[in-house]
Amino acid sequence: MKLLNKKGCIEVKDDVIAVLAGYAALNCLGVKGMTSRNIGDGIVKLLKGDDFHHGVKVSVNKGGVDIELHIAVDHGVNMRTVALTTMDEVRYVVEKQTGIKVGNINVFVDAITVADDMLED
Repeated sequence: MKLLNKKGCIEVKDDVIAVLAGYAALNCLGVKGMTSRNIGDGIVKLLKGDDFHHGVKVSVNKGGVDIELHIAVDHGVNMRTVALTTMDEVRYVVEKQTGIKVGNINVFVDAITVADDMLED
């Protein structure tokens, strides 16, 4: 995404926006992690370490960017509330850090994680 101003041009790569959006999403209460889906077999993978940004897709639109997030949530949380909170946080962080207008943010809950102690009888 290129931003033009009086002094010149600033280019912010989509990967940088994806990392910012991913960090913002991971800091939201109820978000366990980012996910990646294998289209061929439909298996969802929880991303670990520095790969979390692969769960974020950034698309440039006319006035800024659209963001798609794939997340895993904790068992028992209200998914709607987590998604709405995540949208607000991601929009705030990306716009504040880059100055780029964020259009649509779509959140996909691909997985629900269960604590190990819940699996024991």
